[in-house]
Amino acid sequence: MEQGLISVIVPIYNIMDCLPRCVQSICGQTYRNLEILLVDDGSDDGTERLVDELGAQDERIRVFHKANGGSSSARNLGIGKARGEYLAFVDSDDYIEPQMYEKLMEYILEKNVLMAQTSRDEIDEDGNRLPNVCEPPREAYVCDPQQFIRELLLHRGDCSYCTKLTHRTLFENHRFPEGVLNEDFHLLIQMLGEMRQGNKGSGTCGISGIPGVAILPQQYYHVFYRTGSNTRKKSRKEFSRVFIDIVENADMMEKIVEESYPELRREAVRFGLYQRLDYMLHIPVENMAGDNTFYQSVKKYLRKHWKDTVGNPFLTKKNKIYLLLLTAAPRTVRQVHGWKMKMRS
Repeated sequence: MEQGLISVIVPIYNIMDCLPRCVQSICGQTYRNLEILLVDDGSDDGTERLVDELGAQDERIRVFHKANGGSSSARNLGIGKARGEYLAFVDSDDYIEPQMYEKLMEYILEKNVLMAQTSRDEIDEDGNRLPNVCEPPREAYVCDPQQFIRELLLHRGDCSYCTKLTHRTLFENHRFPEGVLNEDFHLLIQMLGEMRQGNKGSGTCGISGIPGVAILPQQYYHVFYRTGSNTRKKSRKEFSRVFIDIVENADMMEKIVEESYPELRREAVRFGLYQRLDYMLHIPVENMAGDNTFYQSVKKYLRKHWKDTVGNPFLTKKNKIYLLLLTAAPRTVRQVHGWKMKMRS
C-alpha cells in the first residue's frame, strides 16, 4: 500500500540550543514519506538563520518565516501550507523516537481511524526523566470520543497534538485558536465533538474512519521541560496566564457537558474544582485581594460547590481537604502552604 504523505509542522521561536536535535529526530524517522515545515515565528536571536541552514540539509524540509504571532499562528500557517494527507506537530524544544510516525501510521491503517496518539514522557534540563503527566495505557486501544473527553476531564488524557497524527480532513473546519495558552485543548474538544456527531470527513482511500483516537502505550514523544516557558516560570512570584486559562477551560467544559454530555456532569464538576485548586495553589498571596475579580469568582465557585467537593468520587482525599481549606480560609492556607514549600526546598 502506498504510504500517505505526512506533513510535520514545527513552530519555532528563539530556540537555537534545542532546534537541531528536534529537526534531526524528525529527519531520522523510519517513515520516510515526510515533508517537514519549519515555521520561524519572527526569531531574532540567530535562530532565523539556523532555520535556513537546517532547511538546506534535507530536501524534505520547507522553511517559512513570518512576523511573531505565537505558536498557534505558526502552526496555522503550516496547516495552510501543508501538502500531506496527515498532519503532525513537534514543538521545537522536543524530540521524537525514530519509529514514531511509522507506528502511528500502522495503527491508523489497522484500526481505520483518522487520529492516532503515542504516549510521551518529560525530560528535564539535566536529562532526567520526570514523573509521567499522562500515564501510558498498558496496551494499544481505540478510545471513542466521549470516553476521550472523560479522560481529559479526569486529567488522564493527553490533549497535545504533538503526540498525535491526524488526517487533514479533521482540520478542514478548524485551526488552533490564537492568543490562548491551552490551544490544543480547545481544538481537540471541538474535533472530538465533531467525531462523535459523525461528521468525520474522508479517511484513507475515501473510507470514513471509525470515530475515536487510537492510543499507543510506547513513549515515542519526549517533552523537554525547560524553565521560563509560557507555562513554566522560574520564580514562584510570577503568575502564568495559564492558571487563568485552565479555569476558563473548566467553565467551557461545564457548558459543553451540560449541552452534549450530561452523563459526564460529575466529571465536569470535578474538572472545575481541580482546575480551581491548581489556580489557588499558584496565585501569589498578594494577588488574593478584594479587587481581583477573577480570584473572587474562583472563591465564589468553591463556596457554591462545597457539597460537590465533599461528595465527588473523582477527587482524592487530599484534593478534598485542600479544596475545603482553601474555600474556608484561602489566604491563610496559602501562607501556610508557602511556608511548608520553603521548608522542603
